[in-house]
Order: sequence, then C-alpha cells, then structure tokens
Amino acid sequence: MGPLGKHSEFADGYFSFPKLEGEIAPRMHFKGKEVLTWSLNNYLGLANHPDIRKADADAAAKWGAAYPMGARMMSGQTDLHEQLEDELAAFVGKEKSYLLNYGYQGIMSVIDALLDRKDVVVYDSECHACIIDALRMHLGKRYVFPHNDIESCEKQLQRATKLAEETGGGILLITEGVFGMTGDQGKLKEIVELKKKFDFRLLVDDAHGFGTMGKTGAGAGEEQGVQDQIDLYFSTFAKSMASIGAFIAGDADVILFLRYNMRSQIFAKSLPMLLVEGALKRLDMLRSKPELKENLWKIVHALRKGLHENGFSTGKSNSPVTPVVLNGTVGEAAALSMDLRENFGIFCSVVIYPVIPKGMIILRLIPTAVHTLDDVNLTVKAFAAVKDKLTSGVYKNSALALSFGE
Repeated sequence: MGPLGKHSEFADGYFSFPKLEGEIAPRMHFKGKEVLTWSLNNYLGLANHPDIRKADADAAAKWGAAYPMGARMMSGQTDLHEQLEDELAAFVGKEKSYLLNYGYQGIMSVIDALLDRKDVVVYDSECHACIIDALRMHLGKRYVFPHNDIESCEKQLQRATKLAEETGGGILLITEGVFGMTGDQGKLKEIVELKKKFDFRLLVDDAHGFGTMGKTGAGAGEEQGVQDQIDLYFSTFAKSMASIGAFIAGDADVILFLRYNMRSQIFAKSLPMLLVEGALKRLDMLRSKPELKENLWKIVHALRKGLHENGFSTGKSNSPVTPVVLNGTVGEAAALSMDLRENFGIFCSVVIYPVIPKGMIILRLIPTAVHTLDDVNLTVKAFAAVKDKLTSGVYKNSALALSFGE
C-alpha cells in the first residue's frame, strides 16, 4: 500500500479522499454536517463569484465542452487562446506565455522539454512533487540544496558549473515562489543575486503566489522586486483563478521553443474554450478588483494574529498559506482532526508522515477572501481547545490513536 496507504482502513473516506459537498464556500457539508472549511485553494473567492459563474455558464452555452477539437499545433488554435496568452504574459511582465492543460502535467512537460542529458539542474529540496517527478525523467545530473539554504544553493551551482563546462550543457535552477506546504516564499531575491557569479536560467513555480502576492498580484517575484530576473515563470489556474489549466511565461524565443517541443501539449487536446473564456474573465477580475486580494490578506493577518496570540507556531510562512505546527503521532493527528471536524465543525487538511517528519503534525489552513472575521475567531478558539487536549495526552490514549498501533 505504501506509506500513504498504510492506514487506509481508518483513513479512507474521512482523512483521505473526503467528500466536501455543497456550493464551494467557507461553509460546506462533510458526512452530513456543516463544517467551516479551510482546505480549499480558492484564495480570492472566485470559485462561486456570481460574475465568474455567469461567465462560465455563458461560455459553456456558447461553445460547449468540446471546442476546439484537436491539439493546438494541429487544429486547436484560436484567437482567444492567443489573447489569453498575451494578457497573462503582460500581467506577469514577460514577453510571451503559453497555455498548458494542467499544472502538474504542464510543469513536467516544460522541464522535460528544456533539458537534455548534457544539462544540469539545481533545485530546492521542497519543490512540489510535479517538479520532482519531472526531474526523475531527466537523464543528466541534478543537485539539490536544503530548503531555502542559499549558501548550499551556491555550492551546488559551483558543482553544476564545473560539470556543465565538461558536458557543454546549461544550468537550470528550479524553485518555488511560495511553497504550498510551509507557506514561506522561495528566496528569489537572493537566488537572482547569484546570477552575478553563475550562468544559469531560473524557473519559478509560483502556483500559490500568482494572484495573491505582489502589489498587482503578479506573484512572489513582484513581491520581492525581482520579477524581471525570473527567466521562466509558471503558474496554475487551480489556485487563485479557481479553474483548470496553467501557463508558462518568459522570453519569446524560449516560449517558441517550448511550443514546438512540449510533448504533453503537442499530443494533447487543446484547452477547451469554456475554460479559456473563463480564465480571461478571472484574469480581468484579478486586475480590476484589488479588493479581492485585500480581503484575502485581511483574513490572513487576523488568522495569523489570533493563532500567535494563543501560542501557535505558523513556521516561516509569509504568504496566505498558514501551517499550524504541532508535535504528535499519526494517531494523535487523526484523533485531533476528527475532534475538530465532529465537535467543533472545523475542516482543515492534516499533514503527517511521510509528507513531513515523524513526530510532527501540520494543520494546514488556506484563508480566502470570502472567509469572515467570525470564521477566524471560531477557528482560533477551536484550535486552542484541541491544543490543550493534545498536550494533556487526551488524544494519545484515545481509541482511534491506539488503533494506529503507534
């Protein structure tokens, strides 16, 4: 079963593969009960915004779900695909962008197309699974540095430079704008400073930063003042845009190369028009309604303040992602999470080993623009109550925790 499926007998349908039902909103239904949910990446609240719902419905009525048929290179190209790419590129300050059908598949295809066996990769140890999976396919050498450790990053660049001189290849450095589990930003400013010493191309996966970070919402690079130094900027529509799809943006010649070499796009059906029109509307709202991001950050600051005042650690997060870090076993995490859901009506993601080290529990909260201050207060009080139970050993001795055999 593997480490994630080890406890499937207890977890399946409750802790893993749970079913949240009802309209996408802070309050949904789980196992027949209303819960206040903090587990949806609906940062700006666009998933059920009436303007978005109308735009999606109008696009579906106009185009259906099939148009255009075929891959972009063969028969799936439209003016609206090109318009969305131009608008995305302008929004993130790049010459060109190219649409991708999915984030996970898209970034894997980008990395696969960029690299050959002569090239060397340097990457952050906490990069998302999609990046790790892409690098597993790379036939050349790769060097990893501990998360956000710039001193180690420089040492890996030294090693990569020496090897690239021997192979005749290039160096690709990969990191993230916002790390989705811990919520801290990648040290983009420090990394681009290393360009003064080393010759490398920088690829940033900013799935959680796009739409949430920076003055205009253009992401972590804008937040840190180095957007123009990011060679390739990637993001997905699955977070702040509350949709499906993704894009890669950069210099025009690199994007042209990718268009003709990304196998997952060459041999896959074009992104349906209803999603393209929907993305155009979402991007327009990102640009024209700054209050969405302002509301998000109002909730982020209130939640972070309440948690800290009650003695909780949120690690090094400096983004909307809010991890609440606790100590305990997998069984205790299960009992605590069930208590939150059943007795306090709070639904959040619980992260355990092997995703994080043994003995650690992360309760991962995703604030959104449609949460309220009352939601924040209710959650902080619930967390304070379950923390007391955790530290006093209530969960350790519970039947559920004991059933995990730890």
